[in-house]
Amino acid sequence: MRQWLPPVAPASGRQPSSGQALAGMVQRLGEPGFASGLLDDLAPVLPAASWSVYRTGQRCKPTLFMSASRGVPDTTQDCWWAYLSGPYRRDRTWGRAFEDVPSEPLTRLCHVTATEVEGEHRARVYEAHGVAERVSVVDYESDGSVFAVNFYRHLHQPPFRDGQISGFESVAPVLLALARKHIALARPQAMVPLVQEEDTDHAVLPALVALPQGLPALRERLLRLQHDLTDRELDVCARVLQGMTHEGIAADLGLGVPTVKTYRNRAFARLGIHFRNELFAKVLGR
Repeated sequence: MRQWLPPVAPASGRQPSSGQALAGMVQRLGEPGFASGLLDDLAPVLPAASWSVYRTGQRCKPTLFMSASRGVPDTTQDCWWAYLSGPYRRDRTWGRAFEDVPSEPLTRLCHVTATEVEGEHRARVYEAHGVAERVSVVDYESDGSVFAVNFYRHLHQPPFRDGQISGFESVAPVLLALARKHIALARPQAMVPLVQEEDTDHAVLPALVALPQGLPALRERLLRLQHDLTDRELDVCARVLQGMTHEGIAADLGLGVPTVKTYRNRAFARLGIHFRNELFAKVLGR
């Protein structure tokens, strides 16, 4: 595992393809295809199979802003929920503890292989999803959180070469800026997958349905459906409507998974339903 400073200016030996790669990324800013298109654009510089942009830390709400895969099934959201199920609280792959608040914001580059990641984190996120290596450009923020733009090599790929990592280094500050700008520009309609069965958190129907993106709006709809839902029942059901798994809801609310399931079951009983797709149907009907 290593960390180093990004260059102040583009390196003179930058690969010729990097300028073209960045041009394609800029063209997609604010567009729905930005996340998947960026991997294609970056491939001549760094042939990553997946990437993600997220903020995490002890003093912020962990948030996955975007992710995509190229040439492999997209399991980036599954990786995120696995990360939230426990490993994120003890993540040492950033070279510092979250409680170590920097005196001022810092930007760093990080490179880590799966073998360097601690046991639970490695097993749940890296080994379970075939991830072998990660390079990141990271802002360490003043509250101790990290805003990270991450690129992953999967097991079927050869290790990143020194030249590829050098190419990533030359474009990393721009990638960080592009990710932040895309988040600011994009205002997507929240699209939440309908789930067929209660126990299959990741099995989805082909169709997607439009729901309000914010938790307050979802809580309001739920209250119109059933006025006697408790605050915790509303918290859980609103996150179910956002597509979160039980593990993700537990991490988000600081609860145990069995407690989350208890609140969900109580809410479903009040609503007279048994499955998630029935919850979606009820909310969409109001």
